[in-house]
Amino acid sequence: MMRSAIVCARIGTVFAIVLSTASLVGGSMQVAHAQTSSCEKISTYLEDRKKLVGRINKLGKRPDAKSACSLFGNLVSNGNATLKWLETNKDWCQIPDQFIQGFKADNAKASQIRGQACKAATQQAAMEKRAREVQRQQSQQSPMLGGNAGDPVTGQMRIPQGAL
Repeated sequence: MMRSAIVCARIGTVFAIVLSTASLVGGSMQVAHAQTSSCEKISTYLEDRKKLVGRINKLGKRPDAKSACSLFGNLVSNGNATLKWLETNKDWCQIPDQFIQGFKADNAKASQIRGQACKAATQQAAMEKRAREVQRQQSQQSPMLGGNAGDPVTGQMRIPQGAL
């Protein structure tokens, strides 16, 4: 389930970036030259997002949960900052409402996947901790059946008396 969710998120994120870039390019041609200087900041956000999606795609089919959690966290953070900028500058930069709505949906999906990846990373860390504890306990026990050392039945061994 985790793998299919990540694959869906990758496809959705890439699709959203392509659509968002295309709609911004079309909209920016209508904007006056004075507006374009402040409106070009969106390209910085989208380039950062594109790089993050590229890094997520490089994780492969079976991503490490800790890495996926971190990268999707960065993607959601980028999405939140981008959304804030979009909502602040939508009128000035003539950004279509459908673009903002699509971007919100994309960011919500990334947030959902981040939650799943971080939950898996937490569970994985807990299992690794338990495995280390079990291994430590097993290494402290004697290989004998009786316990720490000595007779396998009683767990005690007598110290020999006299000369050896």
